[in-house]
Amino acid sequence: MQDRTDKPTITKHTPQEAIISLAPACGCNECRHGCRMGSGFFAEGEAEKLAQFLGMGVEELEKAHLEEAEQFNRTLLRPKILREGRPYGRCTFFDEEKGCAIHDAKPLQCRVAMGCRPYGEKLMLWFMLNHILDPEDPESVRQYASYLKAGGKTLPGGELHTLVPDKERLHKMLDYTTVKPW
Repeated sequence: MQDRTDKPTITKHTPQEAIISLAPACGCNECRHGCRMGSGFFAEGEAEKLAQFLGMGVEELEKAHLEEAEQFNRTLLRPKILREGRPYGRCTFFDEEKGCAIHDAKPLQCRVAMGCRPYGEKLMLWFMLNHILDPEDPESVRQYASYLKAGGKTLPGGELHTLVPDKERLHKMLDYTTVKPW
């Protein structure tokens, strides 16, 4: 589906297959920028696929190559970042000359990253809404609400009232009446 600016219409509910089709493999400088400045989160079950791809056990993979990071009260795995004394750094699997060493099994967030496309930011928002934010977790919702209040962007379907349609439940989440997930 296209909007009048000939950019694809991306919503929270756009199927994953459609999102992936909007992100063909690209080795341009803009797309590699994310590889130089960090790494992407794995969607559920993807670390196991990477372990199989590399011919090692999941525990061995996690210890040697992965790290945990938190966003919106959710702890996710991503490839280690080689920071070299900085707050950012390249992905442990990225090589300037060869590119991504795990291209065929890289994290979903990396697969949908398209720095060179005008809709690249929307692809990252789609990933955030579908694989990071947990609308059942009050703290995740509160952190997301703070993100939005600070000017953070979202997609259609990513509005608080859409994610948590029960107004009373949403109010209880936001005012800390409800602290634990439902």
